[in-house]
Amino acid sequence: MKILSLCSRFNAILVTAAALLVASFVALPIQAEISAQANNEIEATSEMFGCIYDFPKVRNTFLFHSDPEKLKEAIRIFTDRVPDIEYPVGTVMQLVPFEAMIKHSSADYPDSNGWEFLALDVTAESTTITSRGDHAVNFEGRECLSCHAAGFEYDFVCEKEHGCEPLSIDDEEIAAFQAADPRCTQP
Repeated sequence: MKILSLCSRFNAILVTAAALLVASFVALPIQAEISAQANNEIEATSEMFGCIYDFPKVRNTFLFHSDPEKLKEAIRIFTDRVPDIEYPVGTVMQLVPFEAMIKHSSADYPDSNGWEFLALDVTAESTTITSRGDHAVNFEGRECLSCHAAGFEYDFVCEKEHGCEPLSIDDEEIAAFQAADPRCTQP
C-alpha cells in the first residue's frame, strides 16, 4: 500500500513538473509580446495588413493602433490637425491599400521623425512589403519622405493643408483605390 502511495505521489510530482515546464514555454512568447508592447516597439510585417476598411477612417485616411487609447489619441491628433505633437509610437496610417506608414521612435528613423514608409503589393490572398524605411519609394516613384518632409509641423503626416506637395491622384481616385482593395470581401 505504501509503495502504491509513493508511486502516486511521484506521478503527481512528475505531472506537476511537466505542467510547469510546458507553461514556462508558453509564457515566454506572451511575455516577449507584452514586453515589446510595453516598450512601444512595433515590427512591421505583411501579415499586419489586411483589408484597408478594417481600420477606422478619418476623412480619407485609415488609422490603426493596437492600443485602443493610443488609437483614440492618434485619431484626435489627425482629426483636429494638431501641429507640433507626435503621433503615438505604433500608429499605422494608410491612404491607399498599396502604401502605409508606421510610427516608430525617432531614433529608428531619424530623417522622418520615426515614420517608416511602406510600399505594399496587395492581392486578394496576401500583402507583400516591396519597399520600406524612411526613404521608401511610393507608387509615383518618388521617395515618400520627399513629400512628407514638408509636413514636419504635423509630425510628417501630409494632408492638403499641411504644405505637402499634392499627389498625382485626387480624392475620387483615392476613394476608388480604397474601394478596389482586393483583400476586402465587402468595402
